[in-house]
Amino acid sequence: MNLTRRRTAATLAALMVVLPAPAVAHAAPLSATGVAELLERSTIPDLQRAMDARTFTSGELTRALETRIAQVNPALRAVIRTNPDAGRAAADSDARRRAGAVRGPLDGIPVLLKDNTDTADAMRTTAGSTALDGARPARDAHLVTALRAAGAVVLGKTNLSVWSNFRSALAIPGWSPVGGQTRNPYARDRGACGSSSGAAAAVAAGLAVVAIGTDTDGSVLCPASVTATVGIRPTVGVVSRSGVVPITAQQDTPGPIARTVTDAALTLAAIAGPDAADPATASSAEVRIPTDLRPEALRGKRIGLWRAGRIGIDPAVDRAFDDAVRRLRTAGAVVVDGADVPAIDDVVVQHLVPALMTEFEHDMNAYLAATPGAPRDLAALIAFGRAHAAVELPLFGQDLFEAAQASDGDVTAPAHRAHRAAATDAARRAIDDVLRRLRLDAIVTPTAEAASPVDRQGPPERPLTSATRQSSTAGYPQLTVPAGYDPDGLPLGLSFLAGRGADAELVRFAHALEQVERVRRAPSGM
Repeated sequence: MNLTRRRTAATLAALMVVLPAPAVAHAAPLSATGVAELLERSTIPDLQRAMDARTFTSGELTRALETRIAQVNPALRAVIRTNPDAGRAAADSDARRRAGAVRGPLDGIPVLLKDNTDTADAMRTTAGSTALDGARPARDAHLVTALRAAGAVVLGKTNLSVWSNFRSALAIPGWSPVGGQTRNPYARDRGACGSSSGAAAAVAAGLAVVAIGTDTDGSVLCPASVTATVGIRPTVGVVSRSGVVPITAQQDTPGPIARTVTDAALTLAAIAGPDAADPATASSAEVRIPTDLRPEALRGKRIGLWRAGRIGIDPAVDRAFDDAVRRLRTAGAVVVDGADVPAIDDVVVQHLVPALMTEFEHDMNAYLAATPGAPRDLAALIAFGRAHAAVELPLFGQDLFEAAQASDGDVTAPAHRAHRAAATDAARRAIDDVLRRLRLDAIVTPTAEAASPVDRQGPPERPLTSATRQSSTAGYPQLTVPAGYDPDGLPLGLSFLAGRGADAELVRFAHALEQVERVRRAPSGM
């Protein structure tokens, strides 16, 4: 076992030891309803203890979730496909447990993957588009290899905004030609944001223990916020992107979605680490995954409040934020007003948008060229959309594809490098200057509005300024936790953000806040 593997194993073992949780008792066979109730009151360490005690097996847990998906998913369209090999993976985990050879806290735990994550198995990877129906990735994505090595059961793949919401500015969040429209388990007439909509909706509805989403600008954070789940966008490079359908290597990052910070942390620990195929991960060892999640982590920490452009627009958001601030104080945090992160709207228009267009064409062409059976390049994808418009383009077009194709795709060009440097530097200054000026350990702000109607196109009617644009452009970490509900029972989230490599601190702070009082409640009627 190499040094990285030993460190990862030690991290996972420590997390198992230090995270307290109530015992799980479930002697009766797991039903589709019972498994959802079990997951609502259990963390991954709970489930491990129950499997150790032979209360149920990974095979029984996996079968119960497959049954629940079959019963519940038709109304949600959160899961695109299940894995025919999941039962065998669960049986292998049960055999390891009987032999006393459990690999760690994710062994036997069913996990869903966003359908932009390659698996070299019976499941397709389509990014929600029929254009990739014939694609057959030659190998698992690096994060999937890590999950399988940890003993996790890959349960299936989740719906998403087609092409991770980068096909059209008028895209409907959570809709794809392959998966249809993802609906929010808290209200079926509402969406689950995007682009990791299916991953968040599935976890919220108890269709898996955890799920892996991807985030370029809010694609984990917004869906988690509107489904009362925990979502982590790690520092870019903490988790490998190899084998993930790209938007841009400058901002893309996979991240976990779970019901608790504990489960999200354990999952992040399992998938984090260096990958020779992704140069950005070379420094991933500098970001230590937390091994000591404890309720006192916020005591004496200076937490800034970002209100400008976020508060005073929606009374429900204001109330949830005020309540979260109360809980921060209860947890011992020193709350500091005036931590407003400045907007970077002019930089987005002048620099970020042209940079993204060049990067998308370059990175998508590279992904398609390396994927057997896929269209050869972005131009071929655009042609496919036009030829199959009735299926691929019935609701909106492919203007972003076309704008990217009009770029030269040259990420080495001085003009592109200047655009990217200007955008990244401005985003980092926006956050770093606030942290430095107020001597902050982290900043908190509302994550997003409540979920919008499923057919909404374009921006919301009462938009909050983006809570994710600065951190995503900077490549910085951000984490969202449940903060409350609006009068209609729709979830609202609270974000923690900080500078590069602050992942461990954000996880610790979010866990400490979570311990003050349980905010999340399960969706009714599921």
